[in-house]
Amino acid sequence: MTPVKAFAPAKINLALHVTGQRPDGYHLLDSLVVFADIGDRLRVRVADEPALKVDGPMAAGVPVDGQNLVMKAADLMGVSAAIHLEKRLPNAAGLGGGSSDAAAVLRGLHDITGQPFPNTTALSRLGADVPACMQPHAARMRGVGEDISPVPGLPALHAVLVNPGLPVMTQEVFANLTKRDNPPMPDVLPDFASDTQFIEWLAGMRNDLEAPAMAAHPLIAQVFDKLKVTPGCLLARMSGSGGTCFGLYGDAETAASAAGRLKQANSGWWVVVTRLNAAN
Repeated sequence: MTPVKAFAPAKINLALHVTGQRPDGYHLLDSLVVFADIGDRLRVRVADEPALKVDGPMAAGVPVDGQNLVMKAADLMGVSAAIHLEKRLPNAAGLGGGSSDAAAVLRGLHDITGQPFPNTTALSRLGADVPACMQPHAARMRGVGEDISPVPGLPALHAVLVNPGLPVMTQEVFANLTKRDNPPMPDVLPDFASDTQFIEWLAGMRNDLEAPAMAAHPLIAQVFDKLKVTPGCLLARMSGSGGTCFGLYGDAETAASAAGRLKQANSGWWVVVTRLNAAN
């Protein structure tokens, strides 16, 4: 059978507010997520025996067995699949890469077989970010990740993503949180006439995981500090639980210039220029 091609875009948390914790230990979130025009690439086909091949510039350390979320996604669909994952996003980087990969496999297998998608509860068990990644467009993510509301009409943003090659474990960051009952975003998000107005509003929001992540991994703070002083940077923030940080810029040329400076000064760092929410 001819494989289906699938794209798994990077997920960026423009804001991430931790608003509480359930008795079972899961944290309650209020997050505004968008997707980048960069990501992993996959080929998926139905096969007699499950199989996974992982390659690409970021393949090192990625599970190549049933522990990989893409294989768990196929199992959840009840389909035996052969999957080729070209890993272009850093692993454990706060970009939702594994969840986006899993969602891409689910979409691909649905297209091939017509099998219905699992329900949101099952998707959340696969990974907290999987429900948001099923429809990779701007969304507000609440609860433990299962409450997804589309946010249409947000401007596209020019961004630079930077990861210093530092895998960050989400559980470790949450364990370092000192306050878990922070205010959510406003109930109703405003309309934005321009990307500049949107960025100004975002500056008043937060990522409540920044402080605990930076305390555990001071290198993230170095990335953040270097990003925010690049010429033309309108906002710097960490995505997810780290260690990727992003800078927002007014135009593509300014973003590209900032990325060039960061690459030149920090060899070994993953630095990419991208557009966020371009497909919304």
